[in-house]
Amino acid sequence: MFMMFAMTSDSVGEIIKEVKREFDVTNTQASLMHSLFMIGIAFSGLFLGFLADRFGRKKTIILGLALFAVSCYLFLVGTTFSFILSLITLSGIAVGVFKTAALALIGDISRSTKEHTGTMNGAEAFFGVGAIIGPLLVAWLIRQGVDWKWLYVIAGIMCTLLIAMAWRAGYPDHTQGQVASEPINVMRSLKLLKDPYAMGFSIGAFLYVAAESAIYVWMPSYLVCDATDVSAAFACYQSEASQTLAMYAVSVFFALRAAGRFVGIWMMQHFNWALVLMLFSLAILLCYLGGLWGGRDWALVLFPLTGIFMSVIYPTFNSKGISCFPKHEHGTVAGVILFFTAAGAAAGPFIMGVVSDAFGGDAKYGFMVAALFSALLFVGLLFNYWRNPTQARLAQIEATEYRHSA
Repeated sequence: MFMMFAMTSDSVGEIIKEVKREFDVTNTQASLMHSLFMIGIAFSGLFLGFLADRFGRKKTIILGLALFAVSCYLFLVGTTFSFILSLITLSGIAVGVFKTAALALIGDISRSTKEHTGTMNGAEAFFGVGAIIGPLLVAWLIRQGVDWKWLYVIAGIMCTLLIAMAWRAGYPDHTQGQVASEPINVMRSLKLLKDPYAMGFSIGAFLYVAAESAIYVWMPSYLVCDATDVSAAFACYQSEASQTLAMYAVSVFFALRAAGRFVGIWMMQHFNWALVLMLFSLAILLCYLGGLWGGRDWALVLFPLTGIFMSVIYPTFNSKGISCFPKHEHGTVAGVILFFTAAGAAAGPFIMGVVSDAFGGDAKYGFMVAALFSALLFVGLLFNYWRNPTQARLAQIEATEYRHSA
């Protein structure tokens, strides 16, 4: 599931180029392909995240996958830009529904909070694989003269197969009525906005995603030598190897992020998660500062390198934030964190674009904003490692929720 929707979501850069040509829209209008998808996820996470807790993981996963499949197949009949945007929004809502249920299911099948974190890194690793496959598939379809909309049809076919697998799969028992102390509805999601654990990890997710999205949204603009002349786009780099790296920098970033998440499955079983996140966030900050101080030549290496250090941060935020709550609330908590995740993905690149435009359109100034996001993230994770505010809560949940699963 994670790989399938990443194939569409992280192909948006390639798709936007085709949308601008096909529908003759402006950059701002085309950017709605990204923004409305994230808004759909954010809305779904906050207001529909409770569905997994109320109706069970299986029904909610199938519902979300069905909505996503319908939106994908309808791309074949989309002939207007407004209709395409409506499908993008619907697909975002669908992702929010099945992803919150999938995140809650990870808690159901985990035997400890540590195993929960390892499994979460594994799931997000497949998202990283989808982020590599999707843009390559779009580029291949275009070279073959095939409409980019067929990417969504392929995703829809995969989604249909996933629905059949989800229908046949056995799920752990899920109870909600006897365990919950209050009705499971949208009000519970809103009440979690006052919980320090839910909000702490949610704000961390916002800062991380805002910093991460800077790479795949704005790095090409920062690395390009001349945006107006295709033949001179990478002429400022001295060697052919540097020019090739500049051309495929985003793909290198996604590959390093995916590889790092698979390594993270092992890493989180053997090291202090708070220490790892603190050190990796410092490395991200240093990469941003080095890329700004050394210019394009340094950024060419340092910006894609952030993929290694970013790899384990978001899955661990998700895992530890969800693990701070009983299993019967995992869907609701996952929805709240997902809301802030999508908000960071939408707001971060937008703020960077505004700041860059305010200083003459130079993407360097936008990356100063990204460096600020990463600095705030490091400060928060330094505090988390130093004070360890979740230790008692996680120990309590470990004793009450996982003792019978060992």
